[in-house]
Amino acid sequence: MKKALQYLNYLQKEIHSVAIASIDKEGHPVTCVIDIMLADEKGLYFLTAKGKSFYERIRQNENIALTGLKGKDTMSSQSINLKGRVHEIGSERLNEIFARNPYMAEIYPQEQSRSVLTVFQIDQGEGEFFDLSKRPVFRESFSFGGVQTETSGYVISSQCTGCRRCAEVCPQDCIDLSSMPAVIQQEHCLHCGRCMEACMFNAVEKRKIQ
Repeated sequence: MKKALQYLNYLQKEIHSVAIASIDKEGHPVTCVIDIMLADEKGLYFLTAKGKSFYERIRQNENIALTGLKGKDTMSSQSINLKGRVHEIGSERLNEIFARNPYMAEIYPQEQSRSVLTVFQIDQGEGEFFDLSKRPVFRESFSFGGVQTETSGYVISSQCTGCRRCAEVCPQDCIDLSSMPAVIQQEHCLHCGRCMEACMFNAVEKRKIQ
């Protein structure tokens, strides 16, 4: 949970504003931008007004996905993608949200106006941190709320002959040839699939990785 909390806090404190996708009545994805107001070991917290279409969408379908991005340009960017489950906790923690996010008082200055607001918690989820500012790139998966982390990636099987073709075309030089079969360093892989295209022995597979 320590790793997950690190990334949840990063979302809330460093990125804060994220694009979130929810599902409408016709089953179509719809995106909007929200602010992550709080983060703790139990998940992420945001609020919305009950009159908004976003409120209706997440009330009828608890499944969401979000993306947060930080960086002055692409090559300095760090991002977090997350999918999970939300549930409404109402006015619980609303005062804490306003205390820790004082700009909200400029949007809803009167106490009476805040009665339209309701808090949601993302209490289960899995995500991935991706850092393009490092060489080679760095990625790491995490989960919280009892969800088991399950990712997919490229893996080299026992059919590997050590021909080195995969390493020669890898844009991040993340294939370790010191063992047989060769090993793709998952934390640095771009998931571009070039290694699988280059392998003449069908030794590279894309599959789920626990």
